[in-house]
Amino acid sequence: MECAICAKHRGEGPLAGPVVWADDAVVVSHRPGEFPGYLFVETRRHVAALDKLTSDEVSAVSHAAWCAARGLRAELTPEHVFSAIAGRSVAHFHQHVFVRHRGTPEEIGWMDSPLWTGTPVLDIGVLCRRLADYF
Repeated sequence: MECAICAKHRGEGPLAGPVVWADDAVVVSHRPGEFPGYLFVETRRHVAALDKLTSDEVSAVSHAAWCAARGLRAELTPEHVFSAIAGRSVAHFHQHVFVRHRGTPEEIGWMDSPLWTGTPVLDIGVLCRRLADYF
């Protein structure tokens, strides 16, 4: 079975969302859907885990995640910017960088923020173009 993230990098499949920024090592994209401020930093090379990355990939991923977090904070002024590496659902390295919008009810857990229906309504394409300036 083909990797869903490799397909995503070709603009195919259900995971494909707007690309914020990319270079030879990483792709930063926005999660599909209407929750503004949920980005993925993914290696171009198909590799499953953090400990399998090259030193150059680690540097590229960490710099891209830092740029993503700075951009999200500046553009959305969230309560918090989270980052997580789990790697359980798709065996292709990806780091989540996402916000908790101000006003999110306390009972909504940090990983459940995208389920909150009170998030700001934004044009995701416009947001991604603005975020690109932080890379």
